[in-house]
Amino acid sequence: MKRYAMELLIQWKNSKHRKPLILQGARQVGKTWLMTEFGKQFYENVAYVDFRNNRRMQKLFEGDFDIPRLIEGLQVETHEKITPEKTLIIFDEVQEAGLALTSLKYFYENAHEYHIVAGGSLLGVAVHEGISFPVGKVDFCNLYPLNFCEFLEGIGEIGLAELLHKNDWEMAAAFKTKFADYLRKYYFVGGMPECVSIYSEDRDYDAVRKTQNDILAEYEKDFSKHVPNRLIAKIRSVWANVPRLLARERNCFSPGVIKKGSRANEYADAIQWLVDAGLIYRVPRITKPAIPLKSYADDAFKIYMLDVGLLGAASELDALTLLEGDLVFTEFKGSLTENYVCQELTARGITPFYWSSERTAEVDFVFKLGVDILPLEAKAGENLQGKSLRIYYDKFNPKFAMRTSMKDYREESWMKNIPLYGIGVWE
Repeated sequence: MKRYAMELLIQWKNSKHRKPLILQGARQVGKTWLMTEFGKQFYENVAYVDFRNNRRMQKLFEGDFDIPRLIEGLQVETHEKITPEKTLIIFDEVQEAGLALTSLKYFYENAHEYHIVAGGSLLGVAVHEGISFPVGKVDFCNLYPLNFCEFLEGIGEIGLAELLHKNDWEMAAAFKTKFADYLRKYYFVGGMPECVSIYSEDRDYDAVRKTQNDILAEYEKDFSKHVPNRLIAKIRSVWANVPRLLARERNCFSPGVIKKGSRANEYADAIQWLVDAGLIYRVPRITKPAIPLKSYADDAFKIYMLDVGLLGAASELDALTLLEGDLVFTEFKGSLTENYVCQELTARGITPFYWSSERTAEVDFVFKLGVDILPLEAKAGENLQGKSLRIYYDKFNPKFAMRTSMKDYREESWMKNIPLYGIGVWE
């Protein structure tokens, strides 16, 4: 299975300014596979250490940070000779051994010749809980569920993916029926690697949904294992209500959906934990599209789930609803489409915000692209009625406005329409 993040790892390997690399991402998005596959393809050998329940390795880093001593211990553990530049050292689930994470500083300062990639599903959570982090001494790479183009390549539709990467919209329009059909399937399958693999091999939607439910159950187990007791109930409540929050007409976070009479600040820690774990995206509202966008964010925000397929599973949407006709693009008040667009933007390194006026106008996403701040309206189908995007354009005069929908690519004097299936690769 091809992951575009592999190119980032290759660039890291070849960089003169390389630091130990931290690969972040939610559980089961494919971090371990990517690290080990990278090692197999581009190094002579791999020294792989999993810190989960590995007291020997945890103890190794409780001594000191003498590099020769650490290298000797890693060689004994992995049965691999570690050669500078030729061996990839992998620290998996490194948050389970905080001092191993700290050691990356010393590898960078005193042994730059060793190539180290560290991965962890709950690294963001661990850092917020007080683990000493090697600030400025590491590089970062984020891994997300497969985006739509990776999904196409994963199921063998390489030609369709190449059309999108070329931004050949005229040719893509000729294959619109195929793109729409596969987008429906992506809304159901999502981008979790195991789910894509099952669909690619067997086209078994029941097996895909079972796997999605298993993944959701694993996340629930993490709440019990890794969350402070005072937060467990609140995290479970927020997580369980993400589909309901998204199904609302104006889907900004409303604590009353979770518990009548509650306030947003009661759930702040719970939401932050889910963000740190990579399970949700938090999209703040801005009052003004100016740089830096985060400086113009107020207290309102939306939350989206890390994967559109998992959102469908959590919402108990059946395969027939999602795979027949155009219901997938309109069911659930278009929230599947919003979640999909948020997922595509995030996977390409964009940090999305949204904007709303004091009245009724609302633009789904606002983000910085290059030197420009652009508004983006996500439409679930081909009915493009709506005045919010024009209100924003007239008020703030961006370089141009964007809409993504099932309509073909087109440019107007003030707005560009990007097909939904191409929003992740549009340039």
